[in-house]
Amino acid sequence: MPEAPTPDSTAVRTALWRALHLEVDAPPHVLEDEIGQRLAAPAADWRTRGDMDPRGTSRFRASIVVRARFVEDLVIEQLERGVRQYVLLGAGLDTFGQRRPDIAARLRIFEVDQPAPQAWKRQRLIELGFGIPDWLRLVAVDFEAGKSSWEELLAAGFDPARPAVVASTGVSMYLTREANAATLRQLASLAPGSTLVMSFLQPMELVDEEDRPGLEMSERGARVSGTPFISFFSPQEVLAMARDAGFKDARHVSAAMLNQRYFAGRSDGLRTSNGEELLVAAT
Repeated sequence: MPEAPTPDSTAVRTALWRALHLEVDAPPHVLEDEIGQRLAAPAADWRTRGDMDPRGTSRFRASIVVRARFVEDLVIEQLERGVRQYVLLGAGLDTFGQRRPDIAARLRIFEVDQPAPQAWKRQRLIELGFGIPDWLRLVAVDFEAGKSSWEELLAAGFDPARPAVVASTGVSMYLTREANAATLRQLASLAPGSTLVMSFLQPMELVDEEDRPGLEMSERGARVSGTPFISFFSPQEVLAMARDAGFKDARHVSAAMLNQRYFAGRSDGLRTSNGEELLVAAT
């Protein structure tokens, strides 16, 4: 019998952190997402999980919500400039389409993920009444079978002649340096006017001391679960890789910049970790 579709544990944790942000962090909320929790349908005691400790995970929770908010702001900005294609690599339990259908309906969204979690998400979207609207393409890519995300994107209706926004968050650390470089080269060949936003993990020596224990714990957990962190980049390295790949422009968006933009003046002192930061590159 074929294996039943299941969600990815990292995607579930990310969705629950977004939900926890609404429950334990003071307003204004950087991102309002309770749909991810509904999709995940965790056990009733999910808040007691060790990785849901409100204080111990606050900076990593902030990192998850702020990277999602940054990407969504970028997508909306590019939409106003005429970009109509949005690709999410390693989409997980992203809920942009369900939370912002007024905006999503003006786009063609391609969510790329592995077959089992993608089948599970399709089933859950239907069960919850969201369905799969025509503007949403769930693109399953079986890397073990030798499939490429590029081939599957084209088959799903992606138009390489038109610009796109591509988001790859929480992915680069699981790929080799060579695979990351190959992905950047592929994306740099997108139509002029395209934008990539990619998150990357910094080497431990560049991470703030208060964030190192949490990052080390995440690294151990990833290793135990069979999906170890492979690649870490300094900002200078990731910028050089993007330029070598052929992007016309590349910039580093640091945790400090995100904190200033999204967390300034908060009464609770919520701040994002600098363990994971962002690359924004344009063709």
